[in-house]
Amino acid sequence: MSARESLEVELKFDVDAGQPAPDLSGLAPGGAGAPTVYELNATYLDTAGHDLAARRITLRRRTGGTDAGWHLKRPTTHSDARHELAIDFTDAPADGGVPAPIRDAILAIVRDQPLIPVAEIITERTVTLVHGADGSVLAEFAEDRVLAHAHQSQRTQEWAEWEFELVDGDAELLPAARKLLRAAGARKAASVSKLARAIGSEPHTHKPTRLRKKPTALDLMVHSLATHRDSLVAWDPLVRENAFDAVHQMRVTARKLRSILTSFPQILDPASIAGLSDELRELGEVLGEARDREVQLEINRELLAQESDVPADLRTALIDDEIASQERALRTLRYALSTPRYLSLLNTLDRVITDPVPGPDADRAAAKVAVAGIEHARKRLRKAEKWLTALEPWSAEWVEQVHRIRKRAKAVRYTADAAKPLDLKTATKTAKQAARIQTHLGHFQDTVVNREQLTRVSAEPGLSARAIFVLGRLDAREETRGRAAVQAYLDEN
Repeated sequence: MSARESLEVELKFDVDAGQPAPDLSGLAPGGAGAPTVYELNATYLDTAGHDLAARRITLRRRTGGTDAGWHLKRPTTHSDARHELAIDFTDAPADGGVPAPIRDAILAIVRDQPLIPVAEIITERTVTLVHGADGSVLAEFAEDRVLAHAHQSQRTQEWAEWEFELVDGDAELLPAARKLLRAAGARKAASVSKLARAIGSEPHTHKPTRLRKKPTALDLMVHSLATHRDSLVAWDPLVRENAFDAVHQMRVTARKLRSILTSFPQILDPASIAGLSDELRELGEVLGEARDREVQLEINRELLAQESDVPADLRTALIDDEIASQERALRTLRYALSTPRYLSLLNTLDRVITDPVPGPDADRAAAKVAVAGIEHARKRLRKAEKWLTALEPWSAEWVEQVHRIRKRAKAVRYTADAAKPLDLKTATKTAKQAARIQTHLGHFQDTVVNREQLTRVSAEPGLSARAIFVLGRLDAREETRGRAAVQAYLDEN
């Protein structure tokens, strides 16, 4: 199924009905074309509780205009931009159902809830194209007369609005367009989208929890879990499309959730979260496989980039085969994110956040519990570091202990990060110290894993003599890099 992804960058304004549009010809060297009128008929879908609209996400099935089909729009970090996923009707299911790529992108939010029509919106749109000197379309200006009917409230509304959307133009065009349209009577849009205005979703917009001035340990726990749950859900669609750094960030989020539960075991009733930590660990492992393949491929490319004459069989073993492994890991990950088990994990997190069962430490001051949790994690780290001094440097046991220190430093960091909303100096300082240890020993662990792979590749039958020679050189470089990383850790400790 063919899907088009794009970044929609536009200005949106409210105007009085019948407000004449300004002359756009001065905005760009190629002037403005003749207006074209379209009638657009859109059905917007959401859950009964408007879970998509609450996150400023819109899903519609629209006919008319030049882009009829299914459209999913999600917010970005820029106020004037939205991520759009579009699928033509010719590529959509014949039964009229929501296309799979779109359903996958919102599965972590919708889960097993049905998507139902929540609004019908008819738009009479007058489009004027703004051209560059070469005739290219830089932007599209739309004058919209809107008639909207919300199913739940049975309310019908009419209004007018203007939209100025970039096509092939760059953002430098926006300030001039904003100034011109404002001068012509345009006002700041009252809603982020036509659907939001139709159903009145703004009062119910999904927002992260906030801590009160003197939070209890339970307050901190719920706040932390909610923050990372929202992050997990936000990274989900990006992981499915293998966006840059998405797998890594979702893996970190899953680990932080698990760390919060294990670092503060008495805040929530143990029976109420039984199995949750294990499920988060399993999620982290399937994310980890895809992430490890991603890292391995990146390291292999960097190593071979430093070689002037790489034999074809070695490039196949270190690059082509690794790409195939990464693709398999991503397929497995996408499958895992579509299983009832994963959706059940999200539902459990929701339940724990909205209806937490207090444990013995629930009513204690958050700061006291956080400091105790951080100190406990630091003691475990110091104990692991002490054991390292009793082992033979660079022996197998010593290398394994270094790996254990890295994992315990990570636990310290995540525990301290959970206390950051409390603005505790000790938490900030401890998190930075642990992050440095994690970084140095993480680089070392990468070399350990990579050298093991180089050894496996060198044992493959039929490998050319030149490939084996280059592998030896790569291994030597990785050994040097690993020792430098460990030395950097030891110098700081």
